[in-house]
Amino acid sequence: MKKILFKGCGTAISTPFDENGVNLKEFERLVNFQIENGVDAIIVCGTTGESSTMTEEEKDATISCAVKTANGRVPIIAGTGGNNTMKVIENSKKAEALGVDGLLIVTPYYNKCTQKGLIEHYKIIAESVSLPIILYSVSSRTGVNILPETCLELSKIDNIVAIKEASGNLSQVAEIAHLCGDNLHIYSGNDDQILPVLSLGGLGVISVLSNVKPQYTHDMIQNFFDGHIEKATKMQLDALPLVKALFSEVNPIPVKAALNHIGYNYGIPRLPLTKMSSDKEQKLIEELDKLGYLGYLG
Repeated sequence: MKKILFKGCGTAISTPFDENGVNLKEFERLVNFQIENGVDAIIVCGTTGESSTMTEEEKDATISCAVKTANGRVPIIAGTGGNNTMKVIENSKKAEALGVDGLLIVTPYYNKCTQKGLIEHYKIIAESVSLPIILYSVSSRTGVNILPETCLELSKIDNIVAIKEASGNLSQVAEIAHLCGDNLHIYSGNDDQILPVLSLGGLGVISVLSNVKPQYTHDMIQNFFDGHIEKATKMQLDALPLVKALFSEVNPIPVKAALNHIGYNYGIPRLPLTKMSSDKEQKLIEELDKLGYLGYLG
């Protein structure tokens, strides 16, 4: 059985920007809030963290801040993926040196690759670091899907331990679970499919929702593991309106707006992402208000 990096809720944490770059003080505040409210891991510099528009210096500082702030309380997992294999290796080694507990590595995008290319890409990366690696399959963003048979081949590599499965295809998730068993743990990459993935043997979620509802997301999963299936299912269904609002525009546009509305100074996304449109932001505000979340940190 492969190493379990975490079981439960891992937050794909957002990154706050201001006129000087990354607002590390506000980022530290959110990291502490996450840990104090039950999350089981924090994933930094991923898609939700807008890593694609961060400088190398900003990424290093943000990862270091997360590691220092967590201080061993929860695992810190760094997103180091990209479409240049040698650059991924460089960034992965750097993250390892900064003290992270694992790596989240998305499939190559734009130049894309074949399934054979995926195997070679991940294999050489895994050979270059000692950290456990979570594969990240999100074809809606990258145009590349990690097929179940490819997962099987990659699961034979010792430090490739898990996959964040965000294809939205539950049949594919089931096939990965069938083929790989305990050699490749599965995390849901979609907040509206946490319970379905858990029912197929998944270990948890890498979540956007938990940026604003960390305890709730953790408790939903814990209820499932504790056998309170009906309660966990209700929590999943009750969360759907907010999840829908959080994905009504390209992630992380809505979650950044949500963080601002609950009491953080998280600014706006960097171009080419833009501020949330007013009509969709109003719907997001309504969902936060129903939960009593507007400005609740203040």
